[in-house]
Amino acid sequence: MASLLPKTKKQKSEKPLLPKTKKLKREKRSLSDLKILGEQLLTSRAHINNLPILLTFITPDSPPQYVLESLLSLQSFFTPILPELPSSSSSACPNPDADPEFIYRTWLRSKFDDFLQCLVDLVVSSQPEDALREVVLDAIMEFVKVGNAGKFHSAIYHKLLRAIVNSELGADDILLDLLATKYFSHTDICYFTYISLEKQARTLEGQEDRNPTPDFEENIQSRLSMELSIQKMHNLLSHIPPMEASEEKLRMWNALGIFVEKSNKKEHIDLEDKQGKSKKSNDKVLSSRGIAKKMKQKFTKAWISFLRLPLPLNVYKEVLVTLHQAVIPYLSNPIMLSDFLTRSYDIGGVVSVMALSSLYILMTQHGLEYPDFYNKLYALLEPSIFMAKHRAKFFQLLDSCLKSSLLPAYLAAAFCKKLSRLALFVPPSGALVIIALVHNLLQRHPSINCLVHWEGGTGTTTETSDEEKDSFDNAEDCSVNRDLFEKAGVDHFNNEESDPKNTNSMRSSLWEIDTLRHHYCPPVSRFVLSLENDLAVKGRTAEIAVKDFSSGSYATVFNDEIRRRVKQVPLAFYKSTPTCLFSESDFPGWTFKIEDVNGTGETTGTT
Repeated sequence: MASLLPKTKKQKSEKPLLPKTKKLKREKRSLSDLKILGEQLLTSRAHINNLPILLTFITPDSPPQYVLESLLSLQSFFTPILPELPSSSSSACPNPDADPEFIYRTWLRSKFDDFLQCLVDLVVSSQPEDALREVVLDAIMEFVKVGNAGKFHSAIYHKLLRAIVNSELGADDILLDLLATKYFSHTDICYFTYISLEKQARTLEGQEDRNPTPDFEENIQSRLSMELSIQKMHNLLSHIPPMEASEEKLRMWNALGIFVEKSNKKEHIDLEDKQGKSKKSNDKVLSSRGIAKKMKQKFTKAWISFLRLPLPLNVYKEVLVTLHQAVIPYLSNPIMLSDFLTRSYDIGGVVSVMALSSLYILMTQHGLEYPDFYNKLYALLEPSIFMAKHRAKFFQLLDSCLKSSLLPAYLAAAFCKKLSRLALFVPPSGALVIIALVHNLLQRHPSINCLVHWEGGTGTTTETSDEEKDSFDNAEDCSVNRDLFEKAGVDHFNNEESDPKNTNSMRSSLWEIDTLRHHYCPPVSRFVLSLENDLAVKGRTAEIAVKDFSSGSYATVFNDEIRRRVKQVPLAFYKSTPTCLFSESDFPGWTFKIEDVNGTGETTGTT
């Protein structure tokens, strides 16, 4: 093996020497030549000039066999001497009068930096085979493990992640999967991943704040490059497994560890330590709970910095979908997400639906106050929500948000009336969800039961008895003027109003639910009848589980209907084969006969 001891006389190599031509072109060297160069480099310092030659083969366009042979030789050469090399080749500029051994070590350090840069360039390139890139990644991680005098070399790891994020690799490249599956199970690697991604997020945020250049194409290219970097950062962050404080056995990539607790108590200092002005302290390894606390801090900083970036729409949606499960439980202070979530909730549409889960957790578990929450939630009730991808979770959260008995009557009535109006436009599966939600609202809020049977304000009857008017005047939550009864057939509910307080929902009734009794889909009409039966009971009945209907569709409704066992099946008997679709008695004055017009056989109707 190579040594840094003083030079000795040149020893005769037992291996055959290469021809003494000064520089052979890289293309003319064979694989056996590279093997001889590597063996010579590992045998004696006299062949140290083989090192730059081997470095020329660590490139993406070199044959894989050449790259692998050069990599193994250089890795075997540098690994044992790394602790004795300077920390950086630029840390000290040797002068001509310096120690030759120091100059030699500094030169070796510069060559190691070149070797490491070649490895990084190779691993982030898409030209080599995936198997070769995996070998190169393993070599880099080995230098990370022992490159800092046997400790974790964070600088090399940061350099690797920075190159991955800023490269042209796709967000689903195999390199990201290899890094996550092989190394993210180690706590110290996850720790430094959070630190590196936080720094990278701040760098990208600074680039976003810069003034755009006059060149339009350059701005577009810069924007696309930033979006690609953000996608790769999200891929890395989302693949780091969360750490629980209860974990006792922690896997570390470096055995020495990085989680130490420094105490202020000084140990005994002998005479040599005084002369060298060195101090010792009691360094104890942190407990698993202490390590989990530090990991949570780095986790929080990394995610908060990442969420400040201009996220692409696809990343934005992926973050919102998993935020309440994968991020909020592990933040040191989840309320820090309030600005991000309120901005997302104010956007409207499907983005607001996705942000609802996380925002609901902050409001119910972390004390977030959001006065406009129900106004925004009311605005989300549109026909398109019943065809959205995440509608099942939305309806379950909607039911949970309206569960509190402290909601004012006008607010519960506004949601009840809005849902009832939507039942006229949505598919049958949506109508089933609406009936379940209306049922639960009427059971939780008895003050809006006046909406169930209000014949005077809906036009179902033209006359109203004096007793109904008197009971109407005495209702505290349903107080309106008597002139409502003079306007039969008028629904005072304003469906276009975005503020629930101004919708006049308390002056209306649920005539839309009564209309569903004649729905063309049998499950809907049957469900309405069951709702009427529950409302006929004086006592409070059990609430309906919205999750049983929230993920419905045409397919689920059809499958449930064909599996339903029918006791009586209607049958039709004909004495003779029918010749027309409708009989003359169905449409008086019309006759339906099959007439052959110009040989086409078309059916015509005559009067």
